[in-house]
Amino acid sequence: MATKTKNSGAKRAVQKGPQKTRLWLMYPPKQITSPVIWELGKKFPVVTNVRQASVTDEIGIVCLELEGEREDIKAAIKWLEKHNIKVEPVEINIIES
Repeated sequence: MATKTKNSGAKRAVQKGPQKTRLWLMYPPKQITSPVIWELGKKFPVVTNVRQASVTDEIGIVCLELEGEREDIKAAIKWLEKHNIKVEPVEINIIES
């Protein structure tokens, strides 16, 4: 039983480390030309990875993967929302080829 407890503790420690999350970002027209993702990477200790994007004159939609500590990711999301960018989690993970 002690082994199970150690494994459970190890799993908890892994969850506290860097995490990855994928988000949909929807930019309003005024923000489309702003380097928001670059600023995000400079302001917060997270790794940004654009997975998909579609940009027109009216709207920008980006699937962004963020990797970092949970609290840093949460702070980065709040910062995006303060800049009028709508943020939604990606519900379904697509199998990578």
